[in-house]
Amino acid sequence: MKVVAVAFGQLDPYAVYGVCKLRQDVFVVEQRCPYPDLDARDVEPETRHVLLLHDDALLGYARVVDDAVDGRAVWRIGRVLLAPDARGQGLADPVMETALSVAKERDVVLDAQSPLARWYTTFGFVVDGPEFLEDGIPHTPMRLSR
Repeated sequence: MKVVAVAFGQLDPYAVYGVCKLRQDVFVVEQRCPYPDLDARDVEPETRHVLLLHDDALLGYARVVDDAVDGRAVWRIGRVLLAPDARGQGLADPVMETALSVAKERDVVLDAQSPLARWYTTFGFVVDGPEFLEDGIPHTPMRLSR
């Protein structure tokens, strides 16, 4: 297993396809959330794509984007996922650890699917607002203060 964090321009076409397919399989098909996944944030210069790879297979993913909340620059981690057959093995931890390693020197925010909020607290995140529904799924805003 290896975990890498790269800019969009460093992804070859097969990696881009793998990322798009895995995000579609998990968020759109499995979780039944038809939403505009290709939101132009993937190609921004500061965005980093965190890929968990085993041989050539993409097993996990997260996206780190340069963002702002209340006028303050923050890093936003999103699109965190594992392929169904990779779940329950502790493989999400290195994905998050790598995402946090590229999100330096500022607060980090994310909108956790509420059942996973407790897991995010293991990385130092705290609840940062009321729970809300996004695409019919309860989410909890969280922040890691630096």
